[in-house]
Amino acid sequence: MFDSSAPVDLPALTHPALDGLNPEQRAAAAHRGVPLLIVAGAGTGKTKTLAARVGHLVAEGADPNRILLLTFTRRAAEEMLSRVSNSATNRAAARVWSGTFHAIANRLLRQYGGAAALSPSFTVLDQADSTDLFGIVRTAEGFAERGKRFPRKETISAIYSRMVNSQQKLGTVLDVDYPWCADYADDLRTLFGAYTATKRSQQVLDYDDLLLFWRGLTVSPVGGAMRDLFDHILIDEYQDTNPIQADIIRGMTRPFDDPCPTEVCAVGDDAQAIYGFRSASVENMWAFAEHFPGARTITLEENYRSTSPILAVANAVLAQAAGPSFGEVTHFAKELWSTRTSGIRPRLITASDETDQSRFVAEAVLDARERGIDLREQAVLFRAGHHSDGLELELARRDIPFVKYGGLKYLEAGHVKDLLALLRVLENPADVLAWHRVLATLSGVGPATLRRLNDELGFGNEGDAPVDADGVPTTRTANALDRFLDSDLKLPSAAAEQTKELRNALGACATGSLRPAEEIDRLKPFCQLIFPAKYDNPAPRLADLDHLASTAGAYRSRDRFLTELTLDPPSKTSEQAGPPHLDDDWLTLSTIHSAKGMEWKSVHLIHAADGNLPSDMAIGDKAGLAEELRLLYVGLTRARDELTVTFPLRFHVHRQGLDDRHVYAQLSRFLEPVRPLFDQGHTGAAEGTVDLTDPIASVGVADEVDAMLFSLWD
Repeated sequence: MFDSSAPVDLPALTHPALDGLNPEQRAAAAHRGVPLLIVAGAGTGKTKTLAARVGHLVAEGADPNRILLLTFTRRAAEEMLSRVSNSATNRAAARVWSGTFHAIANRLLRQYGGAAALSPSFTVLDQADSTDLFGIVRTAEGFAERGKRFPRKETISAIYSRMVNSQQKLGTVLDVDYPWCADYADDLRTLFGAYTATKRSQQVLDYDDLLLFWRGLTVSPVGGAMRDLFDHILIDEYQDTNPIQADIIRGMTRPFDDPCPTEVCAVGDDAQAIYGFRSASVENMWAFAEHFPGARTITLEENYRSTSPILAVANAVLAQAAGPSFGEVTHFAKELWSTRTSGIRPRLITASDETDQSRFVAEAVLDARERGIDLREQAVLFRAGHHSDGLELELARRDIPFVKYGGLKYLEAGHVKDLLALLRVLENPADVLAWHRVLATLSGVGPATLRRLNDELGFGNEGDAPVDADGVPTTRTANALDRFLDSDLKLPSAAAEQTKELRNALGACATGSLRPAEEIDRLKPFCQLIFPAKYDNPAPRLADLDHLASTAGAYRSRDRFLTELTLDPPSKTSEQAGPPHLDDDWLTLSTIHSAKGMEWKSVHLIHAADGNLPSDMAIGDKAGLAEELRLLYVGLTRARDELTVTFPLRFHVHRQGLDDRHVYAQLSRFLEPVRPLFDQGHTGAAEGTVDLTDPIASVGVADEVDAMLFSLWD
């Protein structure tokens, strides 16, 4: 709803920076003074409004260097600023501080980290590197050699991240999320302490550290200087912030009763809060007025994406959140509407089983293509990545090209991490984890050799590494690269050629005369030596290094390239898709989580059965169930013109070879109440199948079974 309780500067509403906005968007973009929360429903022009606000601030005289725009992806920040820059009055937008929380944290810590005993040359571990470091510490502390099972490094990393980002005690996290690990609480405390000591000795920070150190600095003696950096702070996707990020916003803000208060504007949609598993807390959005007293709220409800029949389904699904199944969970009142009042009613299709569902979706995709909807304008969405397994086989059989999102990320590919480890060794010779990866690629180097080389390079007990007054590692670790280049390390004879090339390449790059792209080119011959023995298909992996070098061409310094690549990596790898088709057209397959922020003309939502959506893992928890409802809402609102929801009546088990055992499914509990808003139908194979969600049919079967049972003892 449009909040008109606070006065709006009407002359400002006619400013050129606000052209093309509706009244609510204009009021949000032009608002000045008290903190502002913009509740932006799906497809209501959130990006456009936030970009207009930045443009209006700059056009009205705000210093762009004192505007901070926080987003959750670099792409989102770049898109907003490009919209601002394209306006004739706002060429200064490039000077706005914009980026993800982690990217801005990295930038500020390079400047103010000395107050937290951080070296300006610290390196950043991505999530996979953090997990690997937990593995190293797990082994070093002796937990891998015990006579009983101990949590794997991936589980340990997940527990740690959950604990830090949710700001919950270890005991609580174990009891609620990892009860099978509760007996290891004391060992995990020891391991977490060793992990932290190892990071500090190596001058590396993980993702969580970036936020923790930023928050810590806001309450340190340099906190006042940091608060004086910005007059305006804008936050996108506020419903996805975690408790640490919410603390950071408050810590960077001069209060409203200050002579020169910081103007805060947060944009979000609590109905699209779907990242609780990453410790995102929608409560931050619900508590905005409490955190920023006197705040004003403006709601955007006019949807520019979907037709009215699609929005009717989405609104009806979200309205269920007020029911008793969700406890105290509430949402900001909103009802999406559109001037596109006509359109095709959404379809709800029942398939006999998963194979039948895959056939139907493939045929529907081809039919839409014949009607003029390109494959690129279509998407198939699902709750979990494995839900598309059967469909992928059917698409391949019909020669329908597709790209799948929600799988392997580019920087998670082993061959890319190999090269980045080489760059990290050059940037921070104290990075033991990078050295481990580099040395482990050499022929004949195993765990015992790695431990010996670790000592010969001067690391020893990383937790005791000496540092100077600025926290920079001194001789023992800082000279690890010199030791490798100059010392006669005892390496396996099988690695002689590889070692020679590695020394030559690192030596050439260590001079500092090469740019990042040139360093990658110089390191590639070493990769050509090791990839054939390490990977089955080295050619496309080497081609990925050329792509990495191309990306590096935009950077002058190695540290900035490594940091930005780690904080906001590309999302594709050569292993994700086959050769491109000549027609350059493809269908999108995506988890709903990965589809957030996207839209297509035609959307197929598959596996809409209870146990899949909502996930059976969330059914026993009211907050988790509410998030599953929001997840369905996000999936439905990705469709512009056509929406088809399918669910199979049977799921085959396949536990014993080729048997035909299966379980029956019911339509998602979220969709059952809104059936009348769909055009309902069955696939050909399901035409004669009894619909198990029909209460009359279900009662009839139950009566027959009961009658048979009574006949046995009557």
